[in-house]
Amino acid sequence: MNQLCQRTLRQKVSCTGIGLHSGARITLTLNPAPANTGIRFVRTDLSPEVEIPALADYVVDTRLATTIGKDGARIGTIEHLMAALFGLGIDNCRVELDGPEVPIMDGSAAPFVYLIQEAGIELQREMKRFLVIRNPVEVADGDKTAKFLPAPQLSISFTIDFDHPLISKQTFRMDFSDRFFHREIARARTFGFYEEVEMLKRMGLARGGSLDNAIVVDDFSILNPDGLRYPDEFVRHKILDSMGDISLLGMPVIGHLVAYKSGHALNHKLVTQVLSDASCYEIVEAEERTELERLDIRLPAWATAEKVA
Repeated sequence: MNQLCQRTLRQKVSCTGIGLHSGARITLTLNPAPANTGIRFVRTDLSPEVEIPALADYVVDTRLATTIGKDGARIGTIEHLMAALFGLGIDNCRVELDGPEVPIMDGSAAPFVYLIQEAGIELQREMKRFLVIRNPVEVADGDKTAKFLPAPQLSISFTIDFDHPLISKQTFRMDFSDRFFHREIARARTFGFYEEVEMLKRMGLARGGSLDNAIVVDDFSILNPDGLRYPDEFVRHKILDSMGDISLLGMPVIGHLVAYKSGHALNHKLVTQVLSDASCYEIVEAEERTELERLDIRLPAWATAEKVA
């Protein structure tokens, strides 16, 4: 079967973890879904169940994490799971949750990558569609910026700049492949500053936060006993977050995301800006590989091999 076909999971798979902000114990189940379904989240703890598409139109909050909602139901902290699904080329999946947020697990996307690999990947008959950036699109908020530029593949260049001796200014570029995502991005954990974490807890947030699921930094040191997974883990996690946020375009994107000090709110603003201006992108359905080659698009590794490294 053509490797440019849509992808779902071969079988369902589940995990249980703690919600970062609610502190609740939540079970997550990833299920196969029919072609052209997209990624859909389902609150199974509600009666009736509420199904929320993982699309930019359903984003209701971008403070601290990306939250989607519908009919009064909300699902928070979706970005790490979405990055894993996006990174492994999964087009269709039914995500069931018995609580209000995706479990934080270890604060990275790696546990979700493992779950997807455990379930296996199934090729479907319908072809993938790609959103190809044709003209530059840029948004800003003060000195923070995020823009999409035309490019032959998905690339992300991200710069962070914190007034902190252990973080300071970091820049990282990823020319996307599933293998690179798996090895260099997926394991990067979310991070926070000790004073901010304590303040959030006093506000009734971050109830499930701990050194097991986040990097915590005080004025002069990293509090996690095992330290960092990468010397520049902070900026790598920002790339992971941005992948989860741009996945809400609803299909794989071909273009170069360039971000400076961006976060969930600005990432969402960029996605919304892209979708609001049809002149800046083209939707390409890959009936044949030659169509993408004609458009000078470099295919991700998952388009040429069924197995994920």
